[in-house]
Amino acid sequence: MMKAAFIHKTGGPESIEWGDLPIPAINPNEVLVKVSAVAVNLVDTYVRAGKYPLKAPLPLPYIIGSDMVGVVEKVGKSVTKFKVGQRVWTNSAGFQGRQGCFAEYAAIEQNLLYPAPAHVDDTSLVASLQAGATACLGLIHAAFLKATDVIFVNGGGGNVGSAVIQIAKARGATVFTSTSGTEKIEWCKSLGADLVVDYKKDHIEQCVRALSPAGVDVFWDTSRQPNFDLSVGLLAEKGRIVLMAGADARPPFPVGLFYRKQCSMKGIVLKDATERELEQCAELINACLEQKVLKSKIAKVMPLSLAAKAHSMLETKADLWGKIVLTV
Repeated sequence: MMKAAFIHKTGGPESIEWGDLPIPAINPNEVLVKVSAVAVNLVDTYVRAGKYPLKAPLPLPYIIGSDMVGVVEKVGKSVTKFKVGQRVWTNSAGFQGRQGCFAEYAAIEQNLLYPAPAHVDDTSLVASLQAGATACLGLIHAAFLKATDVIFVNGGGGNVGSAVIQIAKARGATVFTSTSGTEKIEWCKSLGADLVVDYKKDHIEQCVRALSPAGVDVFWDTSRQPNFDLSVGLLAEKGRIVLMAGADARPPFPVGLFYRKQCSMKGIVLKDATERELEQCAELINACLEQKVLKSKIAKVMPLSLAAKAHSMLETKADLWGKIVLTV
């Protein structure tokens, strides 16, 4: 048996139980991982609450969580990519009918598991997985970012925004961003942003056009309420908008300006990415971590037994800045 954080039915944080479940048996193509650290993501809270559109029903009891770092305990007979004792990570547990990873052990398909960078500790690594993969997916497959591009990150102080700044800089782009408050402004500067605008005090478009009169090539919007007058207005000819939030938003849209500039827009959903796309993201994340050009803000480190408390904190504390990491 193993300790795990799980639910018997969807609901609030109080529906999460901490108790004993059988150590999962592995299929020929799966790896049994002894979990060392996990990260708490907003999408995990949506799944737990029954608010996330799943393509397969949850297996009950359902172990929560999607991001994990650990060590290979056992491999299935068809596994060729990993060996016992190897340190690994995944950010794809808990979806498409799979069990999550908030447990002492997790069974993960080998194609959704990746080698962990040797010189990055578990806490730093797991804190970077969700945001890093989202940034990679959007920059590669939605923004088609080039080294000559100028990108504006709306919300650079958040988890994903911070990852976008760093990975875009690592790929040679010029990066502008917006945030608010002295601490987050200094954080974004430390990540390498070429311009940091305080959206509560400064006029974003004036600040951007002072450095890039033609506008920006990519506008990455982390907001749940996108302002398309701002993003389309800031775009250069044939500029691209990347959306990653705002499921219920219905904002006005400047159609005429958008098509006259020959712009494009694409939304990204990490949990619907293909295995090949996830693999590309994993390779880039590992490279950035090894080169020390990707770091994440960590708000709390807590034991896995406090998973219910962690979910409650994430849902109720709007001022919580950074990732919550749980250790086993």
